[in-house]
Amino acid sequence: MTRRVVQFGTSRFLQAHADLFLHEAREAGQDVGPVAVVQTSGDAARAGRVAAFGAPGGYAVIVRGLEDGVPVERRTTVTIVDRGLSAAADWAAVTALVVAEAEILLSNTGDTGYALSEADRGAAWVAAAPPASFPAKLAQLLYRRWQAGGRPVTVLPCELIHRNGRVLQGLVLDLAGEAGLPEAFRTWLREGAVFADTLVDRIVSEPIAPVGAVAEPYALWAIERRPGLVLPCEHPCIVVTDDLEPYERLKLHILNLGHTVLAEIWQREGRPADETVRAILADPAIRARLDALYRDEVVPGFAARGMGEEARAYVAATLDRFLNPSLDHRLADIAQNHAQKVERRIPAFLAWVEAAGAAPAAPTLRALAAAYGH
Repeated sequence: MTRRVVQFGTSRFLQAHADLFLHEAREAGQDVGPVAVVQTSGDAARAGRVAAFGAPGGYAVIVRGLEDGVPVERRTTVTIVDRGLSAAADWAAVTALVVAEAEILLSNTGDTGYALSEADRGAAWVAAAPPASFPAKLAQLLYRRWQAGGRPVTVLPCELIHRNGRVLQGLVLDLAGEAGLPEAFRTWLREGAVFADTLVDRIVSEPIAPVGAVAEPYALWAIERRPGLVLPCEHPCIVVTDDLEPYERLKLHILNLGHTVLAEIWQREGRPADETVRAILADPAIRARLDALYRDEVVPGFAARGMGEEARAYVAATLDRFLNPSLDHRLADIAQNHAQKVERRIPAFLAWVEAAGAAPAAPTLRALAAAYGH
């Protein structure tokens, strides 16, 4: 039996992240895939993308940027995807795949992908073809699988939501409860369907029409270990861990924190309106300020939590990402919802460090937190 993957979401992110990893693993000799990609949104503008998935020639992923400060460019033709389906037009085929073939379900449904539609309240979603929202679609598909015998399945959500597996499982359980479905089904959702929390990280900077993408070299797919977990493949960018928090902290308090500090400088110091991360760091004085912040305030904080070496390595990788000559990451975009980002990235970091009994000076971070009332 093949390790069939059904993927919900047609994003260029997944094309250059999970799908690329699966393709590379199969090329290395692993029994992996194939992948069926399902468009969940019903967006007619993406119909061409859906049709292009599964084309015999595959699609291109170009990895371009810096690795250890050295420019790299690699092009791969990804052929792991064997079909594209629309939930709106092909629901019977999607259902058949999930019921009879799927071993692993992936999702990346965007910022509002877990929002429930009023149309899915009560038991209406159970017979809809398809239900309106992604959690209800998934609930119906899992219910049909359970009715057909309930083979185990692993669900790997890739949305940028804290504890995404637990959150998605909770939504599906709530829907099953509201609909009055059998308790045995809800038990299977807890025990036979493995919802794993994950953390994904890769900047996928631009699409290639109709499918394909350009991405940076850095990539991470951290998956929390669970009983019964089935991995889609083994790959150098996939990490299975008992605890996602260290990976979340590195991303939030080094990569994201650095973005927020640069956005603060950009806003306060009258920098050019269209300035990018790479451009602002071409200013030697600002580069020196960021280097000092990481060296004197951020890395010592991680060291107080026993993560000094990991933090130093992640800072080096982050600077390669910031300086990637192929990425035009505008500070105006990063500065959106700035106050909320400050709160999550800076006072939260200081509190996390202090919870370990340490109180590093961190004057720059403390001043920035104070400026926003923390």
